[in-house]
Amino acid sequence: MGDRGRFVLLAIALALGLAAPAAADGPGVGTPAVVTLGDSAISGEAGRWAGNTNTESWRVDALGATAYWDTASGESIAGCHRSKAAQAFIGGGVLGFNLACSGARTSTTGTGADQDFKPGIDFYSDAQGRVGQARALQSLAATRNVKAVVVMIGANNYGFADIVTRCVTNWASSPTWWKNYCSDDSDMTSRFTSTRIAAETANVRNALLRVRDAMAGAGYSTSQYKILAQTYWSPVPRGAQIRYAESGWTRQTVGGCGVWNRDADWANDVVVNALNSTTRNAAATSGLPNVAVLDMQTALNGRRLCENTVGLLEERGIAAWTSPGAVDSTEWVAQIRTATTVFGPYQLQEASHASYWGQLAMRNCLRQAYNGGSVRGGRCVRASNGLTTRGEPQMALVQ
Repeated sequence: MGDRGRFVLLAIALALGLAAPAAADGPGVGTPAVVTLGDSAISGEAGRWAGNTNTESWRVDALGATAYWDTASGESIAGCHRSKAAQAFIGGGVLGFNLACSGARTSTTGTGADQDFKPGIDFYSDAQGRVGQARALQSLAATRNVKAVVVMIGANNYGFADIVTRCVTNWASSPTWWKNYCSDDSDMTSRFTSTRIAAETANVRNALLRVRDAMAGAGYSTSQYKILAQTYWSPVPRGAQIRYAESGWTRQTVGGCGVWNRDADWANDVVVNALNSTTRNAAATSGLPNVAVLDMQTALNGRRLCENTVGLLEERGIAAWTSPGAVDSTEWVAQIRTATTVFGPYQLQEASHASYWGQLAMRNCLRQAYNGGSVRGGRCVRASNGLTTRGEPQMALVQ
């Protein structure tokens, strides 16, 4: 073929868009994507279970034994519990990527050979190929068209799991007539002084800034994506709204919420408020032009653990999580289990986390926040009973 023939064929190919391979996805190019970063509250911890029961576990087992697998054969990082129910997967032509990890703090921990590795929102990297969430984000974003990065972090900086353990232990080890509260223990109250809150706010703010750095390293300007700083939901109601009496053992042996009323009030008024003021203030003082707050604080209200508006499956006469009306009558937060985690299938780390329905509720609100690519913040609340056509609780994003 002569040069003229080759030129004609090349011109035809160019006209048809066939002459060169399609450009790889990247900033502003390709299928839009949402990425979630943070800890168990956003990784999807407890997402296996839809409601609570003290009968057969299959009645609430929505996702089965592979619920937390994020690879074809298991978890890429053991214990991260990146659930298939996690909010990242909003669908509708938008890719979802879940880089969060149960137990994560703002910085990477557990880096020793025999330790429980937890990637923080930083640029950690080691010879074993383990990386922090910011580094993972940078690598991912370089070949994806990321429109929103959702960040939910800080609870483990305050030691949330230790707080839950202490409150349940104090309840179980003291009688009604001589209550031992966790809310007045010095090692609990010291976590929420103004000095400590200021320090943790700085840690969360720095995590948000590292997200900016990761995205810049992947080639993004701040106008090409939005950061959503997501707040934490309240897992238990105030004491007056708990459906089991303080006396006796029922509160824990049946409900899985062994905590004194005063401590339940403290959990809402001090702990949850501190976590969320940390997030809000970190975002407000970050100087980032593309950050907004996605407020989940009251998203589970009315469906919380031991709340008097819902119950266990057997308390509500519901056969299984798939039964009609189950989403409206059962809890969206996993029980605090002890002995029943020894042999499984329940796991201790699932306790007091938003479960299947709660995860899908937050997914619904995240989809509304994504807003077709015009990403916005707002406050997530329950809108009405029933499920959407996607099988998610009916939620609303209030501006």
